[in-house]
Amino acid sequence: MSVTQYEFLLPQLGYNYDALEPHIDARTMEIHYTKHHQAYVTNLNNAVKGTELESKSLDEIMKTAGLPMPVRNNGGGHWNHTFFWKLLSGNGGGLPTGNVLQAINNKFGSFDEFKTQFTAAATTRFGSGWAWLCKLSDGSVEICSTPNQDNPLMPDAQTCGGKPILGLDVWEHAYYLNYQNRRPDYIAAFFNIINWQEVENLYNAN
Repeated sequence: MSVTQYEFLLPQLGYNYDALEPHIDARTMEIHYTKHHQAYVTNLNNAVKGTELESKSLDEIMKTAGLPMPVRNNGGGHWNHTFFWKLLSGNGGGLPTGNVLQAINNKFGSFDEFKTQFTAAATTRFGSGWAWLCKLSDGSVEICSTPNQDNPLMPDAQTCGGKPILGLDVWEHAYYLNYQNRRPDYIAAFFNIINWQEVENLYNAN
């Protein structure tokens, strides 16, 4: 019986490059998706070729401790961006609803306080990385951040240890064309394009 070998592919974006304007401009989206994300996919395929990781899915790889750095960095880049694109919508913004809103209110007291703390995590992440909202095993939520392309699925990453349900890319390539060094402005704009229905779906999924 042959072992399945995965070829990782760039996922469909699901919307046009200009769909998130003016919050994220079309040129940034095009470069981010076709150049940066594609590079992670290409490099990940090269990094796992001929290794035991070649037979693992992306989620399985992310949950493997002690990954070689080329796999960790490029696998994380592929997973993180695939996750990120689904969280964005030109019809996004506003407030979450349902179980996510209840969990946010239970943890932070209000949505505004959640925004304050999430913004702080994203703003103070030194260098490149990500800010996350994660669902913990008891249904509560927690904010954390990771360096580079690490994510909360990685067992040896320094995170809050839950399942990510919201993530924000704070690498400069995600915002520099429009916002230059003004990361806080980019973070503020992010709240106008969050697809809260997708966040709710992720929270409710097993």
